[in-house]
Amino acid sequence: MTLEKLQPAGSVASDGMSAKAELTGQTVVVIGASSGIGLETARRARAEGANVILTGRNPERLQRAASELGALSTAAFDATDPAPLERFFRDLPTTIDHVMVTAGRPYYGRIVDMDFAQARRALDDHLLLVLQVARNAADKVRPGGTLLFMGGTGGRRPGVGLGIASTITAALPALTANLALELAPVRVNLIAAGFVDTPLSASLLGDQLENRRNQLRATLPIRRVVGPADVAALAVHIMTNTALTGATYDIDGGQQFVAA
Repeated sequence: MTLEKLQPAGSVASDGMSAKAELTGQTVVVIGASSGIGLETARRARAEGANVILTGRNPERLQRAASELGALSTAAFDATDPAPLERFFRDLPTTIDHVMVTAGRPYYGRIVDMDFAQARRALDDHLLLVLQVARNAADKVRPGGTLLFMGGTGGRRPGVGLGIASTITAALPALTANLALELAPVRVNLIAAGFVDTPLSASLLGDQLENRRNQLRATLPIRRVVGPADVAALAVHIMTNTALTGATYDIDGGQQFVAA
């Protein structure tokens, strides 16, 4: 894993910024930034005037994202591997303002059929990743800055094959609240999403993707599918509103309230 310097953040055209750039002069680290929610959050942060540092597993996709956004720097590594994650934060040359973590993918399957290595990996990729980021980022984030993690709403309903997902869903809000107390005045928050129309969702659903989209359009109270830009808008709001800490913010278009 190497930290690659790119063009200064000012290389993005000024007309790409909103009239009120709320993150001007701040630095946002996005872990899992090469596509989907992470990329869209980095894009939104740049539009609000932030410098962005991007990480991801795939160097080629990461470089494309960084070139588009005029990222301050990039680092290609697997965030679920503790050693490169620790090295990334240790080698950051300056204090940062916000960290957004979107790495990880959902795990489905019957608990009784899952071997212990699978179960341990699922918990590592979510719960222990939060702890690793919190431990390594705490001294790098300025007071009042944000650690922002991703969870879900789908696991709130028990179901066959949802045992690990439900466990993670229940644990993350409690972990977030406790970290907010321990790391104060750094703020810690959690975004709980339902289905989001991302490349990851497409890879999981395959040829059933359009059927899922149509089902959600028909059943969700908002009558449309939640996209990465919706989550990114919420993420940037949490970064800029300094009264928010220790909380979980749902964004699923009402999915948890209907049979969707």
